[in-house]
Amino acid sequence: MYKIVSKKILNTAVTQMEIYAPLVANKALPGQFIILRVDENGERIPLTVAGVNKEKGTVKIIFQIVGATTNKLNQKIAGEFIKDFVGPLGEPTHIDEFKKVCIIGGGVGCAIAMPIAEALHNQGAEVTSIIGFRNKDLIILEDEFKSCSDSLHIMTDDGSYGTQGNVCAPLIDMLKNGEQFDMIITIGPLIMMKFVVEAARPYGTPVTVSMNPIMIDGTGMCGGCRLTLNIDGKRVTKFACVDGPDFDGYQVDFDEAMSRGRMYAEFERHAYEDSCNLFRKA
Repeated sequence: MYKIVSKKILNTAVTQMEIYAPLVANKALPGQFIILRVDENGERIPLTVAGVNKEKGTVKIIFQIVGATTNKLNQKIAGEFIKDFVGPLGEPTHIDEFKKVCIIGGGVGCAIAMPIAEALHNQGAEVTSIIGFRNKDLIILEDEFKSCSDSLHIMTDDGSYGTQGNVCAPLIDMLKNGEQFDMIITIGPLIMMKFVVEAARPYGTPVTVSMNPIMIDGTGMCGGCRLTLNIDGKRVTKFACVDGPDFDGYQVDFDEAMSRGRMYAEFERHAYEDSCNLFRKA
């Protein structure tokens, strides 16, 4: 059993927890993820490591309440326990050689982007961060990004905070003005990452994308995170959980990945509604 050390509501749909898991905390690196089960009858779900505290032995997770399991997890309070917490899994984000990087996060994807930005900052890299949300009420981790970014752009769809527009707007402006980055690292909805790649394509700037949004099982057994890469004119199958989650954005077939991701939307909606009914009856 793994103790929930702290719980913080970041917005109406996103929650942060610190879990006491010293073995995971000692080894986890930015970009990796864990698999958890809330209870012995629960499903296994992957969640990205959003930070670690090796001294305290805790791992930070940030999750969006979208399905039955995340809803059940959100019912837990500090001091309670979850059944399983396994990791770290996946390949860490490769950042050692970079001196100047643009980090682009969208929505809850910022929970994955922030520890990468922090690690780059700690190794002395120049970090430009662009984070985007639908509106002011959904913004998360603003202070954390400020502390590890040389430049921070906050974008909202409705203009209620920061600058109105999507995350591609400041990126395109910078690239047009001759700004050069060793790497662009983008994490968020698949459609957002697709457009970031297309924005960078005319300039040839390398782009790393995190395919966390399509992971389900986390071990490569279910096949749900299967994606197609176009490598040297050949279509190659990879699995986000064991081969990634990071990939060369120019190689990813985003249209196929988005089509596959929509297959589970109706199932998750019904599962979430059923779990909410159970909690209301309780």
